[in-house]
Amino acid sequence: MTKPYIHFSRDEFFHRQDRTRKHLQELGLDGLLLFKIEDMYWLTGYESDGFCIFGSMFIGTDGSLTHLARPADLGNISYSSICEDVRVSPDSQSSSRAQHVKDMLHSLGMEGKKIGIQVDTMGLTPRLFIEISEVLKGWCDLSPAPDFIRQLRLVKSPQELAYFRKAGEVMDIVMDKVIDATYPGAFEGDIYATFYDALFRLDADLPAHIPPFGSGDSALNLRYTSKRKNVSENDQVTLELGLAYRHYHVACMGVVLTGPKINKRHLEMHKTSVIALDRVQSTIRPGKTVGDLFDVYRNTLEECGEKDAVLTVAGYTMGAMWPPTWMEQPLIFEGNPLVLEENMTFFTHMILNDRKTGLSMAVGETAIVTSSEPEIITHAPREPIIKE
Repeated sequence: MTKPYIHFSRDEFFHRQDRTRKHLQELGLDGLLLFKIEDMYWLTGYESDGFCIFGSMFIGTDGSLTHLARPADLGNISYSSICEDVRVSPDSQSSSRAQHVKDMLHSLGMEGKKIGIQVDTMGLTPRLFIEISEVLKGWCDLSPAPDFIRQLRLVKSPQELAYFRKAGEVMDIVMDKVIDATYPGAFEGDIYATFYDALFRLDADLPAHIPPFGSGDSALNLRYTSKRKNVSENDQVTLELGLAYRHYHVACMGVVLTGPKINKRHLEMHKTSVIALDRVQSTIRPGKTVGDLFDVYRNTLEECGEKDAVLTVAGYTMGAMWPPTWMEQPLIFEGNPLVLEENMTFFTHMILNDRKTGLSMAVGETAIVTSSEPEIITHAPREPIIKE
């Protein structure tokens, strides 16, 4: 295997680029300035976290495809991207990223053309957007473009689904190992170490954000917090685990209960979570909307007497993601009109946090939308996880 080291065939990349150019033509645009690394990866195979400082790519309806990158990212481009036209944006106090963008566009004959720019991305700061807008004012017709490449990425190709399934296989192994490492007296740092050790040994990728699991009071935190502690007796340990294979993310969720005393309320909450997950998964069918999934989640919790535990989101789509998050739009929330299609992928989580008692319970699994019932590719224990 020679450089670039890509995870898809060139024909698949060319097909994706053709679809992108077709959409640009439908939008009346001559080209698009990209700042979203997930889209660059999908179009060219480019892998880098350098977007957090600066990194751009241009795709034109005339066939042009160009990287604009800092010198520090040139190695990653030659290693992973099929794009051969690479321009450099050097780091200097007198250096203007916006001017470098204009210079690139000028060399591609884009003066006076209609250019779209991605604005719904972590890769473009408001300041840089203002600077680019000012330097291109009157030189070309610049306008924010809809987030259409993300929408193209929602339906996964056979090769993408193969990576999802591999990630799911790894996740099931890792989940079992983490559960084994979770017991009264265990240090949370050792549980984290088990998680990272297992995923690396199985050739998986780091998740795009730190899995936010914790015990005791921190078991209710849905985001990572600092300082490790030991798991106690009669404790609750929330495991929200995510990992990736070739950047394609899956997630799985469960709560470990430590004995010897098990709160009856915990068991009631677990039963409700499982019922809700089963019902939501039975609704994952082509033709249903994302909002339909949320309605089933909310109605089930309310029916089971857990109205106060209803969150505003019950999951989200999964894909190839970079920090700071593995979450991607669309989120599963009320009224979301997106229609489910075959080969979309979703993580659905049923989280019940009882803030009056301080108790938490959750189950969550990743699924592929098929022509009938969904293909579940990560598996959370359906029975209460009790460790003494």
